[in-house]
Amino acid sequence: MKVLKVPARTIAVFVLPCLLLYVCLVFVPIVVSVYTGLLKWDGLTASTFIGLGNFKDMFFNDPVFWPSVRRTLLYAVASMIEIPLCLFMAILLNRYLKKGNTLVSIYFTPVILSVVIIGQLWKTVYNPTSMGGMLNGVLVSLGLDSWTHNWLTEPKIAMFALYFVSLWQYFGYHLLIQYTGVQNIPDELYEAAKIDGADGFKADRYITLPLIVPIFKISIVLAFIGSLQAFDLVMVMTGGGPAHATDVISTHMYTSSFGSFKYGYGSAIATFLVVVCLVFTGFINTIFNRIERKFN
Repeated sequence: MKVLKVPARTIAVFVLPCLLLYVCLVFVPIVVSVYTGLLKWDGLTASTFIGLGNFKDMFFNDPVFWPSVRRTLLYAVASMIEIPLCLFMAILLNRYLKKGNTLVSIYFTPVILSVVIIGQLWKTVYNPTSMGGMLNGVLVSLGLDSWTHNWLTEPKIAMFALYFVSLWQYFGYHLLIQYTGVQNIPDELYEAAKIDGADGFKADRYITLPLIVPIFKISIVLAFIGSLQAFDLVMVMTGGGPAHATDVISTHMYTSSFGSFKYGYGSAIATFLVVVCLVFTGFINTIFNRIERKFN
């Protein structure tokens, strides 16, 4: 405030409305959700306070809950696999293509499409051969009939089919973030490194990678936390089926709240999801802060 030479009261006048709006939109719903998780409530009739009863049922008596947690975490881990590849492609595009922006924009196209459109598109791709499924059709034409599957209805395969669609959808998104980060590294650093004998991937090791760590962290956090909240793509493509084989935390929360009319129980699941997001965000930030200190 002393540096800005602005009275504290003036700053408060400008900051307070946004702060109040943020609290109302973010923290109040979380507090309400936590409280609702302590109720036995169908969302319509009178509620009954049962303390931690919903959480006890969730942790010990719900056969769908822990498998959905495992799938959600795998979904989140799988979403991070493509980020190093995006960084590698960003480095190549920045170095060897004069119009890399055009290619990045093309890769970005799936991000701007509606999830419903993407889900319907890939359902068509994954359809059985008898229904004109493109993937199975290609496999049959290559003589790989034994590789064909009912991709969205076989419990052991359906979740992996969803992982792939999610990776495809957000590849351009993370490529754009990494490409922007690489472009913002001053050329003078590479020129100085070249004089000292460091060029190509050797320069990337000592210049690009240390300087791209904050941008890389943003991609990791967005991919991981975004995947923990995965909902729309799963609902459009499988609805959590077959037999809960593709249920993740969000879809289980939705079906519990609005399908089974256990609104209090669904709020308990939502509270668990919020805690998981906060814990992993803190964990990822801690790891990358250590990495940044190491490079500094």
